[in-house]
Amino acid sequence: MEAGESEPVPLATKTSDLGVRALSALVMLAIAGVAFWLGGPWLDGFILIVAMATYWEFARLIARIDWSGPVRLLAWVLGALYIGLGASFLIRMESVESVLFVVGAVVCVDTFAYGFGRSIGGPKIAPRISPSKTWAGLLGGIVGATVALLVWTRFSSAGATVAYRPPLDYVALVLPAAAIAVVAQAGDFFESWLKRRAGMKDSSNLIPGHGGVFDRTDGLLPVAILVGLALEVLAPHWLAG
Repeated sequence: MEAGESEPVPLATKTSDLGVRALSALVMLAIAGVAFWLGGPWLDGFILIVAMATYWEFARLIARIDWSGPVRLLAWVLGALYIGLGASFLIRMESVESVLFVVGAVVCVDTFAYGFGRSIGGPKIAPRISPSKTWAGLLGGIVGATVALLVWTRFSSAGATVAYRPPLDYVALVLPAAAIAVVAQAGDFFESWLKRRAGMKDSSNLIPGHGGVFDRTDGLLPVAILVGLALEVLAPHWLAG
């Protein structure tokens, strides 16, 4: 084997990992689904637990980076503010539909970005930070966010506050969709950069086959902040005081 080549992963290992990932995904979906179905304090508690786990992993990453004491302390404080702000906006959202929109938008961004990136390929955005992210993937993320916005504005009470009328007014959704896709991928880049600085592949191994909680919430946090700020300005009655 030549230098720089990686040893192929056995098919049995891949299949075993796929089974673990699938089982973990089902468990995560079940827990999240119950929390959304119960709503109220149950959903708020679920969001709080996820936020606490995310911050724990964030703090571990910072502790492994070769920064001076004051810089590390500042990073811990700013991380607490960042994660806390995203969680607080999700908890303050009066409509469960709005929380579902934030989650669904991030899922759509990731799914469409993956599809466009794999099928089109092309130049990388920041190969030293995240080698798999391409400009084509970002375009796909914008398409995915647009789909999520179309569904939210059409079927959600909170989304209907933005009174778009088909067909031409829906073009205006592309701008906020682009903002959602950009901040979602920025959150992904931010966590990837932290992991590279810390020398870690995943933020933790809390979720078998998926890594850590932060690996799942990296794009969710900035989108929650963006949507929360937008609601604060455009529809403050959809946020608790």
